[in-house]
Amino acid sequence: MREQTIRTPFTDLVGVRHPVVQTGMGWVSGPRLTSGTANAGGLGILASATMTFAELEKAIIEVGSRTDRPFGVNLRADAGDAADRCQLLIDHGVKVASFALAPKPELIAKLKEHDIVVMPSIGAAKHAKKVAAWGADAVMVQGGEGGGHTGPIPTTLLLPTVLDAVDIPVIAAGGFFDGRGLAAALSYGAAGVGMGTRFLLTQDSAVPDAVKQLYLSKGLTDTVVTAKVDGMPHRMLRTDLVSELEETSAVKRLGPTVRRTLEFKRESGMSWTDLARDGRSMRREQGRTLAQMSLAANTPMMLKAGLVEGDTAAGVLASGQVVGVIDDLPTCEELIDRIVDRAAQELRRGASYVVDRLL
Repeated sequence: MREQTIRTPFTDLVGVRHPVVQTGMGWVSGPRLTSGTANAGGLGILASATMTFAELEKAIIEVGSRTDRPFGVNLRADAGDAADRCQLLIDHGVKVASFALAPKPELIAKLKEHDIVVMPSIGAAKHAKKVAAWGADAVMVQGGEGGGHTGPIPTTLLLPTVLDAVDIPVIAAGGFFDGRGLAAALSYGAAGVGMGTRFLLTQDSAVPDAVKQLYLSKGLTDTVVTAKVDGMPHRMLRTDLVSELEETSAVKRLGPTVRRTLEFKRESGMSWTDLARDGRSMRREQGRTLAQMSLAANTPMMLKAGLVEGDTAAGVLASGQVVGVIDDLPTCEELIDRIVDRAAQELRRGASYVVDRLL
């Protein structure tokens, strides 16, 4: 692992060596990838949305047995057991709680009481200002280039607006894969970068090798943003299945949606009451329509089929646009080492362009 060569407010806040975050990807960010990132000096984040409560506790314990470095857990702020899951982080000394949606102020306060860094993901400057006012320690902002649920604004335009809106560390995500990107983000004023697809395509990722090879074969135009999977904009690889979903009517998607909902209920161990409560929360917190709520279980089950079971004919594969410029499968350590080395090189080169004049 490289010695620290780039120090930012984020590395100081979290206690990691390098300003690189492996984002929480459902079915992908498990103990092996999270600990691999942590041991390499970055911040690894467990994805808990696809785990039951018991599975999450087991995963946290496993990460703790693999590394003594700080790591985080990504949580659904709108989950019915969000408070109980936060207590898990407190009980096991997890360093960072990241959220896909803004947690309530009282939840932020509880986590901060136990010295847990709170880092919500946001998609607009106004959301960053809101969570900062509630006490969030940092935010991650993802531009439209990113994989999974995403917005339409590119990182290069979204990031400056967020940086101008808050004075807490900002992690830039969406479109990052190498040291040049880290240097660019730091030059904007960000305190680090978050990467999903780049970490999915590492040796430490548990995604089946055949699926990784499919990712590596894709180009810059081989992703698509569709709302046909779960009713919300979602960037994924352009596959035959996704093309079929794009062309299929809502009526024809109804049967498979019901089947996946039943599968999700069985996998998650949730009762119908739990599902209804989560659905009401999605509608209240995310503004989802009834039609969008009915599709909510599609994403976890279709992602599992592709990313865990390797069935690309029955599953979808979340991906950022950077898939088109990734051509290898390094370890997390190899990846982070070369990112920080290249970033330091680019920052020094950029600094050499500055003309200092004595007055």
